[in-house]
Amino acid sequence: MGPLDSLITNLSRLPGLGKKSAVRMAFHLLKADRNYLTELGRQISTLRDHIVRCSVCGNYTEADPCEICSDSSRDQTTLCVVEQVQDLMNLHATGEYRGLFHVLHGVIAPLDGIGPAELGLDRLDKRVGAGVIREVILATNPTLEGDTTALYIHRMLGSRNVKITRLASGLPVGGDLEYADRLTIARALKARSGMD
Repeated sequence: MGPLDSLITNLSRLPGLGKKSAVRMAFHLLKADRNYLTELGRQISTLRDHIVRCSVCGNYTEADPCEICSDSSRDQTTLCVVEQVQDLMNLHATGEYRGLFHVLHGVIAPLDGIGPAELGLDRLDKRVGAGVIREVILATNPTLEGDTTALYIHRMLGSRNVKITRLASGLPVGGDLEYADRLTIARALKARSGMD
């Protein structure tokens, strides 16, 4: 296998990239400025030297604890539990949520060998058990694994003196009922709210 084929193979291993996208990227890189390629290569090769997981919430960060955990102006009594750092970034970007986060880095998936221990749920339990948190928002994805994880966490924290909530799910903004699946419509009906 030559260098171009090897690059295409490695690029196609990235999430969301298929063979065709990997080929397009490889040919784009072949045409790119050498300085750009050098800088990109340096950034990729040193990425893990500069980025660590926050010891408090699990966010990726250059400084430990992360910027969010270090921000004393955030609501210290509310904790939002998410599956991945990308979920944290999306929720944080809305500007609507001003509490703390806890990143699981996955969901309970027994067929893949991922259980509560692999997600470090004991760390979440200790964090909530410290007594500062008053509400835990379960923001796992509305999938079988996400729902299973949320249910497990709900039961795990059930004896704690905290309010446990779940993000509402249902129809996306701009979505049409005509194209929604039955489960999404059912969730939207269940999570309906009053008109303000």
